[in-house]
Order: sequence, then structure tokens, then C-alpha cells
Amino acid sequence: MERSGGQATINDVARLAGVSKKTVSRVINRSALLGEETRRRVEQVIAELGYVPNPQARALALRRNFLIALVHDNPNAQTVMNVQQGLLEGVAGSEFELVVRPVRRGSPTMLDDLRAFIERQRPFGVLLMPPVGDLPPVVDLCRALGCRHVRMSAVAGDPASTVASNDREAVRHAVSYLVEQGHRRIGHVAGPDGFLSAAERRAGFEEAVAAAELALPRSWIAQGSYTFESGQEAGERLLDLSPRPTAIFCANDEMAAGLVHAARARGLDVPRDLSVIGFDDTPIAAHLWPPLTTVRWPSISMARTAALKLIGGEQEVEEPSRFLSTLIRRASVAPPPAD
Repeated sequence: MERSGGQATINDVARLAGVSKKTVSRVINRSALLGEETRRRVEQVIAELGYVPNPQARALALRRNFLIALVHDNPNAQTVMNVQQGLLEGVAGSEFELVVRPVRRGSPTMLDDLRAFIERQRPFGVLLMPPVGDLPPVVDLCRALGCRHVRMSAVAGDPASTVASNDREAVRHAVSYLVEQGHRRIGHVAGPDGFLSAAERRAGFEEAVAAAELALPRSWIAQGSYTFESGQEAGERLLDLSPRPTAIFCANDEMAAGLVHAARARGLDVPRDLSVIGFDDTPIAAHLWPPLTTVRWPSISMARTAALKLIGGEQEVEEPSRFLSTLIRRASVAPPPAD
């Protein structure tokens, strides 16, 4: 099939298909205002020419961008990467692309910066990672700007705009597993203030301890910031106690790895002297020695579904909004040492 020299254009497609440019645009934009025969003819010419629509031109014509934005303020790089992977899987095969926008939750200009980003880039939709998505002013801003959004959260919300996990319930199960192993002195490395996930995981921990009628001195809870270093520092505080906990639940895997490092620096063996459980099931959990018992947070599945909720809204695609975190039993838990 002959066409003009160089890269194929919409004019080439229209000329060779014997239709107008407007008809070609309707085919590209999947308009219902076309006969099936015309649609097939235009699509055949597009395929034969290898014509690729200009995304900028399409965005102008449709008055929207084909961008999904990931907005986050998360200290754990692996978690952010997992969410990116899920989003990319969700938009695979579509016209949408991913753009990542980090923000600083504590910045006095965060809302203004986010507003400027949305107004400048005009994304089709945004995924709000925790803890950003747990901030009502951020959600209100998206609504005020007419920006489609989905929140990742540790608690259930509007099914159309939320993908949530069962963190509290999953942590209760994890701590109950420690109790079943015979542990009676169980400590906790908690996540940072302002993270709903940290609050839910701590609540699950405290509920499980209370249900087992175990003592929980305030000193057995040390706060971290979801980083390896903070887990190491919190672990040192807990391991300084006398008597010290025989098992510790950490609110994420990074802090659990820091705790294991602190224990080894004192000559303690995991799990013979100290049992450890983390949360997330990031690669560090399986690569640590001994491999870490942890709660698998389905971040990739949640992000993939969030993408489908964002781009499938016009197609009325039914996607789940609740995801179960599950305990993954590995080698970092054993019965407590004899006193």
C-alpha cells in the first residue's frame, strides 16, 4: 500500500481508507458513532501503515492526558517500586503511561505543590499511596480539581476510590502465632506517627496481646520510621531491657532487618534466642538469614487494581476494593528459650 514518504500520518490513513480525518480520529478514540465496516477498513489501513497516533495530539483533542500519576511520601523504596510495578501491570496494553510524583507530607507547601502538579500535568487519574492518601486535604484537593483518584489504605473506604488491606486482622494473626509458639514477652517495633498503616498494625498487635492476657509494659513498644536504621535503633532499646522480649513483631520488613542486625551484634541467635516477624514480604524478607517470617502485604495486586479502577472507570469495570494480607511462615520464629 502506497503512502507519502516518511512516518505515516493521519492524513495518509484517511486518504488510503477513503474517509475523513475525523473518521480516523473516531476509530482511534473508539467512538461508537461508526459502522463496523468503516471501523475495520480504517483499522486495517492503520495496521498496514504501522501508524502510531500522536499522544500529544490525542490529549489535545480529547482534552485529557493519558497519564496515571503515583503520588507518594514513603520512606521505603521497595514498597514504592512494588506499587509502580502493579500500576505498570494495570496499564499494560493501554494507552496510559505512568508518572511518579514524590511529595513531602510535612512541607507547608505540599498542597500547593500538588495542586500545581495536577494543574500542569492534567493526569487522567492519580494513585495516592499511604500516608498521603490518608490525608483528607489531599483527597479534597483531588475532588476540587476534578481529578480522578484512588487511595491505597490500611482501612476500607469507598470501593470506587479505595483499595484497602486488612492490616489489623493480619497482625493479630501474626502475634497469635507467636503466642501459640509459647512466647509471653512480646515486643513491638512500631511504625511512624501519621501513618494509618502503623496505627492499624499497632492496634492489631495490642489486641492480640490483650486477647492472650499477656503483660505489655510501655517499654516493650519502640517506635521506628519504616527504615532499616530506625529498626536497628529500636531493636537496641528493646534488647537492652531486662528481662527482654523473647519475640518482637516489627511493623515492616526493613525495621525487622535492622532488629536482626542489632540482635546479631549482641551475639543473639534468631530464632533460638529471639523470634522476629516483619510486615510487607518485600525481597529483604526472603534474602535475610534466617529468612524472615512476615505478613505479605499485597501491594502489587492493590496497585494493579487501582490502575484498573482509574482507567476502567468509563468502562464500568468491577474491581475488588479489599485485599487480604497473609502470614508467611519462614525460619525466624521458634519457641522461646528456656528461662
